[in-house]
Amino acid sequence: MSKNDLILPKDFPQLKNDTFLRAARGEETEHVPVWCMRQAGRYLPEFRESRAGKDFFETCQSPEACCELTLQPLRRFPFDAAIIFSDILVVPQAMGMDVQMVAGKGPTFPEPLKEPEDLQRLQVKVDTDKELGYVFRAITLTRHKIEGKVPLIGFSGAPWTLMSYMIEGGGSNTHSKAKRWLYQHPEASHMLLKMLTDVIVEYLLGQVAAGAQALQVFESHAGILGPAEFKEFSLPYLRDIARRVKDKLKEAGQDVPMIVFAKDAHYALEELSQSNYEVVGLDWTIDPLSARERTGGKVSLQGNMDPCALYAPKERISDIVKKMLEGFGTRGYIANLGHGVYPDMEPENIGAFVEAVHQHSKQMIKQI
Repeated sequence: MSKNDLILPKDFPQLKNDTFLRAARGEETEHVPVWCMRQAGRYLPEFRESRAGKDFFETCQSPEACCELTLQPLRRFPFDAAIIFSDILVVPQAMGMDVQMVAGKGPTFPEPLKEPEDLQRLQVKVDTDKELGYVFRAITLTRHKIEGKVPLIGFSGAPWTLMSYMIEGGGSNTHSKAKRWLYQHPEASHMLLKMLTDVIVEYLLGQVAAGAQALQVFESHAGILGPAEFKEFSLPYLRDIARRVKDKLKEAGQDVPMIVFAKDAHYALEELSQSNYEVVGLDWTIDPLSARERTGGKVSLQGNMDPCALYAPKERISDIVKKMLEGFGTRGYIANLGHGVYPDMEPENIGAFVEAVHQHSKQMIKQI
């Protein structure tokens, strides 16, 4: 196979471990699959070395760099899935906004949206192949280089989460500027959310065409909204994304499991489990047993160990994992953290987490 073939989305190596995909569909597995949000990250010395002195978004735009960073954690740990290394803010960039990663501050928009008339600055019809083709090439290259070891997950930020960044100009504790729009400019808010939804649908379809075998939608700022605002400004768009992506894939005879992760949206578990996603991701503030009850077996669940539990000694990690597995059960379940890995965590403790999930779940499944 020539170097050029590695960037063509065809003739991918056969998948050897489909445990994650089976669990996403609620099928039987030999063990509970496990992966971690932010599993490619600064907690790995090799990641820090690869990224040293390089601009974050330039790295995101290099398919070779993204492929390497995606594969790094798989060389260390027997994860059951990989997630492409990228960032949710590539979507606002594709719509014409400037986003920079500022050291010690995080992502920053030098010119955030301030008033509804600022929507005119945005590119409404985005050619995702042109603007986000680098992500597609990274996915294709990674699918070849991963050699069928595990499935590759593609992802996007959800409309409300992206809207919040675009108005706040970066991270925020209160999100009051973005929420001001919801209360003062509801029509303009819906207009922006719809624009984002259209781009996200195309972006996710492009990722599947490039080789993504599952998709996750991150509504990281769900918990900033109350139940009524979530139902008006987040949920309809989350549903729309899943429905439109699925309809298009069905036309092509494709079936790709989709995961929705709405952080801190406890109040919406029932609605999320009826939103066209196969999997609902949970943060650590939700009790596994109650999540099972409230979602009524309609979906598989993913999560939800407190990332800070990884600071515990290895034996304690094993106990926490066992309890978590007992709460969720082993069917229709993907083990993960309730949010991402933090940069100061010990790689060995991630390894202990993965090992504990595999070990305890195998024993539990044997006993059924």
